Amino acid sequence: MATHSPTVTLSPSDLREVARFAVACARPALAIFERERPDDRRPQTAIDAAQAFVDGAKRGKALRDSAWAAQRAAQDARDAGQGAASDAARAAVAAAGAAFLHPLPKASQVKHILGAAAHAARAFELSTGDGDVAADRIAHARSLAHPVVVDVLRRFPASPSGGGRVGELIRRLDASLRTLPTAGCGAPG
Repeated sequence: MATHSPTVTLSPSDLREVARFAVACARPALAIFERERPDDRRPQTAIDAAQAFVDGAKRGKALRDSAWAAQRAAQDARDAGQGAASDAARAAVAAAGAAFLHPLPKASQVKHILGAAAHAARAFELSTGDGDVAADRIAHARSLAHPVVVDVLRRFPASPSGGGRVGELIRRLDASLRTLPTAGCGAPG
């Protein structure tokens, strides 16, 4: 009987590369949020904190607090009927949350890797009313995935079912990335 490791090995550089990918995917969606809620800087602050982590800052309170603040911004936008802005803010939450990818071999952890891309794609889809835009954003995210991101993704089971449209976009990106060769895929970080 095969035994499975109770944890997934993740180095600090693995986490920084996953966060770099998440930031690159989430940042373009900020324009959608800022168009609807120009005075709310919480998603921008979360992305800035994630970028600081990518650049060498510690994973700590500022990153966590900015993610929670961006989550509240997403809820505020949702409550105001601004679905595209809400998903754009959720992309920022996911970018900050990528630094907290847990070393647990659970499919649910895939959301930490791909959530920013999926929420950003959904934000663009809602903002334009065009489902092809989401497919284009997912294809673009695939092109941004550094080989390290693909390698980290493969350490986890495939993304789980459920999660509505964002879950569907996560599964589409997950399946697409898992087909890439480990070496030579994606853009350099």
